[in-house]
Amino acid sequence: MLVPLTRETFNQLIPPIATGPQYACYWGKWPDVLQRLFISVVALTAAWLIGMLFGPGGIAVKLIFDIIAGMYWLWGPVYWASLRNSTYRRIPYCGFWRGRVLDAFVTEELVGEEETVNPRGELVIVENREKCINLEIGDRDGFSAIVRAPLQRIHKSIRPGMIAETLFLSRSPDLGEVTKIADIYLPQLDRWVGEYPYLRRDLFRQVSRELGGQPEPRPTPDRSANRAIRRRTRR
Repeated sequence: MLVPLTRETFNQLIPPIATGPQYACYWGKWPDVLQRLFISVVALTAAWLIGMLFGPGGIAVKLIFDIIAGMYWLWGPVYWASLRNSTYRRIPYCGFWRGRVLDAFVTEELVGEEETVNPRGELVIVENREKCINLEIGDRDGFSAIVRAPLQRIHKSIRPGMIAETLFLSRSPDLGEVTKIADIYLPQLDRWVGEYPYLRRDLFRQVSRELGGQPEPRPTPDRSANRAIRRRTRR
């Protein structure tokens, strides 16, 4: 099922300013916080040096800059999350989609590389890998896609055949070609799957209830095609 939504609803589902879950996503772990603190300290130091060069002139401007730079560690996640939202908000059309989970499997994905020195003094590259849940979703019209997210314990409850809902974004008024897919909502578990929480979850649940009714019949996809998709994804 694919139901076009108005631009007003779209703007509410993906707001211009970061929501709480989006802020938390970009807040990161302690290394991320320390990195932002370091940037704030460097910016404050630069502002102090510039102030020493130009004397007492422009004190008001310098004070504003000091406040902005000093608080970067706190407002940085808002900026980066809002910037990420804007990449989706620039897409003109969207629709509410409901289908099924066709498959769920785990892979290990490369998330970064680090250079280090082994005991013999040789430079080696260490690969950082992360376990991810891969959801293959589809509907009776033949559409299928794979959505990936970091693996969590709650993902153990996901089973093929469960209802899956999300937001399709398209540059075509008839939504004939999907440009982006938002995070996936599994109403039977009240759980979300995705790398980033694009959607306002309370409002999306409301839209889901308003467009409720009988669940879409379970699709019967070509299993050989599904196996080919899984092999490509695992590589």
